[in-house]
Amino acid sequence: MQRLFSGIQPTGIPQLGNYLGAIRNWVALQRDHECLFCLVDMHAITTWQDPATLRQQTLAQTAVLLASGIDAQKHILFNQSAVSAHARLGWIFNCVARLGWLNRMTQFKDKAGKDREKHSAGLYVYPDLMAADILAYKATAVPVGEDQKQHLELTNDIAQKFNHDYGVEFFPQVEALIPPQGARVMSLRDGTKKMSKSDPSAQSRIEMTDDADAIANKIKRAKSDSEALPSEEAGLENRPEARNLVTIYATLAGVATADVLRQFGGQGFGPFKAALTEVVVGAVCPIATETQRLLREPGFLCDTLREGANRARVIADPIVSEAEALIGFLK
Repeated sequence: MQRLFSGIQPTGIPQLGNYLGAIRNWVALQRDHECLFCLVDMHAITTWQDPATLRQQTLAQTAVLLASGIDAQKHILFNQSAVSAHARLGWIFNCVARLGWLNRMTQFKDKAGKDREKHSAGLYVYPDLMAADILAYKATAVPVGEDQKQHLELTNDIAQKFNHDYGVEFFPQVEALIPPQGARVMSLRDGTKKMSKSDPSAQSRIEMTDDADAIANKIKRAKSDSEALPSEEAGLENRPEARNLVTIYATLAGVATADVLRQFGGQGFGPFKAALTEVVVGAVCPIATETQRLLREPGFLCDTLREGANRARVIADPIVSEAEALIGFLK
């Protein structure tokens, strides 16, 4: 089986965009891959985190992943900071990567904005640590969205330069697994922005711990427009909020956008939002219920992460130790 690595930051409450864009895809990928799923708490602290909140959200994220169908017995689920190989290889890759490569990373420019001098050095070298996360396991497949493709290209550049510098064929090239189209979920308050767990307004997102009443309220208040839904996809042009709500329905129901519009075209948003609520509740509430049950068992969640970290070390430590020997570190 191809070894797959994927990480998610344990900050904020996972929302529907995280589920459709990543978590649901992870669950499906378990069938045909050897999977390592990582809560990347080291990446999380590239911006300041309250320590108690970070600990709590790491457990909450673990609960959501398990409730969504991640199999921590067959595969490996762990938190990044519990496996020192990530930090060790991350430093080596800081020394392999070139400043020019990092300067081209658009995500840092987007996150730092005009105040880049005030941001942490960790945020700047974040892609080097991401490369270490993957290559510490010699993983050859990584499910990524469009916003992470550039980082994965950098991972391959780092692997190639390491191999060239030390005259070896040690680190493999990594394949990007792009999730199916239609999984990009936008804010319920602004259809031009991605749904985000860091948005100040909880009304902008469906959280994976929301109950049926909260979901119904958020969808009822979701921004739409005064026109009826079109009968064909061309009618969604320049209607980002309408497109977003139709996309959510289609993605969760497992049907094409065209099928949704054939069913609801010509109707106002009232009947459509009622139908959308039913679909979202059916998808989210079973996960939310199981998440709440798991959160009442923090010992079990900690044991799951601890066991996952032990299994991850068995894979990563020999690989990173060999990389250290290749560059001349004395053991």
